[in-house]
Amino acid sequence: MIPAKYNLRNLRVRWMTTLLTVVSTGLVVWASVLCFGLTDGLQYALKVTGHELDLIVLRKGATDEIGSGIEQKVAREVASLPGIAKDEQGQPQCSVEFVTILTKPRRNNGGTVNLIVRGLESVGRTLRPGFRIVAGRDIEPGKFEAMTSRSMAARFENLAIGEKIEVNRQYFEVVGYYEAAGSAAESEVWTDLRDLTIARKTPAAVSAVCLRAESPEQRDALVALLADDKRFQLNAIRETKYFEDQMNQANAVQYIGYIIAGFLIFGAMFAAANTMYAAVASRAREIGTLRALGFPQGSILLSFLFESVVLCSLGGLIGCLATLPFNGLSTGTSNQFSEITFSFRFGPRVLAQGVMLALVMGLLGGILPAIRAVRLNIITALRER
Repeated sequence: MIPAKYNLRNLRVRWMTTLLTVVSTGLVVWASVLCFGLTDGLQYALKVTGHELDLIVLRKGATDEIGSGIEQKVAREVASLPGIAKDEQGQPQCSVEFVTILTKPRRNNGGTVNLIVRGLESVGRTLRPGFRIVAGRDIEPGKFEAMTSRSMAARFENLAIGEKIEVNRQYFEVVGYYEAAGSAAESEVWTDLRDLTIARKTPAAVSAVCLRAESPEQRDALVALLADDKRFQLNAIRETKYFEDQMNQANAVQYIGYIIAGFLIFGAMFAAANTMYAAVASRAREIGTLRALGFPQGSILLSFLFESVVLCSLGGLIGCLATLPFNGLSTGTSNQFSEITFSFRFGPRVLAQGVMLALVMGLLGGILPAIRAVRLNIITALRER
């Protein structure tokens, strides 16, 4: 076998072409990993929102909270059903909620976009993953107050603490920021249920009932009861299934990311191939000498492939490292009727995808030049200058 230091020395000697190939490969991997991190962040936000024992109860035939409407009397009856989990105070973990959509401007003249405002009861906070207040304080019912996440406050006007958001000519003062484990719940503005329905002049309005069952068996029993009992005839959807259906948006972003990455990889493969073709052309005499010394064609093939893989691996490593400053950076995208905020996520799986891309580029970009190298005629190669 040809020693690896032979290839590394050649890469150092041809430092200019080596640098250009590493940079171009790094840019491709950087752009591709950004797409993968974007998709992973969106999928995480939707996936972490769902709890195995949670149900979202909607009007029969409705598929989301915006298109649902339930009589308040019926919603209160749902909260008293057996099989619903209790909190430490013995109260049922069941929240009657009202959801409305507002069109509000983004900051920095970023245009307008739909915003979810949710009126909920205090127990509703405990049904969201990892809920905690990170700045300011909780809302007080009857005072027309609101709270939201830091990412929403940074993206939308009038959502910072101390600012006021208008709902049907009623102003709600933002008094706090909350976190919910990076879930889709951080894409909403929360206020008291009664305050919001009064502002919308629909005091009896209810969009959905969110509840947590005691066990998987009780959860399934509640689904059947709410669907079949004539008192209710409601559509109870498992929360995990509800947000799974919204994954289509994340999948679309993922497919677009793969398409973009495919085009970029195709271009980077040409860059790697050109570098290796130039190496073969300039080292014909070396190749002839190696063949004359008895090195088999397979060793020369592997040697040139090794060079190509090393080049692209270096670029891949640099590209992956360059994405780390974006980790946790908040962004958003349209999701059904509104915008959902989420953060870039560059975990081990995403970074491994970037490294694999670099290896594929190195192998595919180096295979043809390597084959050309082993096919050189020994006598002809030795006469090259």
